[in-house]
Amino acid sequence: MTAEVRAAKTASYYENARADIVTALPRPLGNVLDVGCGVGNVGIGTREAGATRVVGVEVVHEQAERARAVLDRVIAGPVEEALDELSDERFDTILCLDVLEHLVDPEAVLRRLRDVAAPGAHLQVSVPNARHLSLVWDLFVRGTFGYTDHGHRDSTHLRWFTRRDIVAALERCGWQVERVSHPALGRTRLLDRLTRGRSTELTVGQWYVLARLAGDGLAER
Repeated sequence: MTAEVRAAKTASYYENARADIVTALPRPLGNVLDVGCGVGNVGIGTREAGATRVVGVEVVHEQAERARAVLDRVIAGPVEEALDELSDERFDTILCLDVLEHLVDPEAVLRRLRDVAAPGAHLQVSVPNARHLSLVWDLFVRGTFGYTDHGHRDSTHLRWFTRRDIVAALERCGWQVERVSHPALGRTRLLDRLTRGRSTELTVGQWYVLARLAGDGLAER
């Protein structure tokens, strides 16, 4: 991979607007906390969807500086430190999109996010699907875990989640799971229909999980 291609892929990661996730978020969005906000494009989408205030957290200072031009507040640094600064704030919608897999202790962060969650708050996460067939192919056919500079097995990923794993982690940390979904199916749509959805756990690249604070209402799955 050339330096130019690597730079382009890195830029697309931080600039992703995640429109499908924003569209599906429960309304009203209220005050939004976007952990791993990149350049702020997801935050822009939430504001267009009615968010009253958008605060971002971004560990890469260059991207955080760009986000400051479009969000109400941006904290540059690790989420663990940012939550100390946000201890007096409360958020109705919290986003952790492609963040948990980069953390040394994601469950500690999930627990701490409860401290900045308003009553009835929703938490939306997305994580790479550890059961994806491409990993099986690489392990058993190519004989490698297959780390790359970007994507499903980004070399900066420290944690891995299946559908069951991410649901269990959220519930252990005091969140009630309301919805588990995934990006729109493409070429695997027919296979999904033929297997009545059983193949989906092996073909989707990510899981989207929506949760709310435990005790703030009955969870539906």
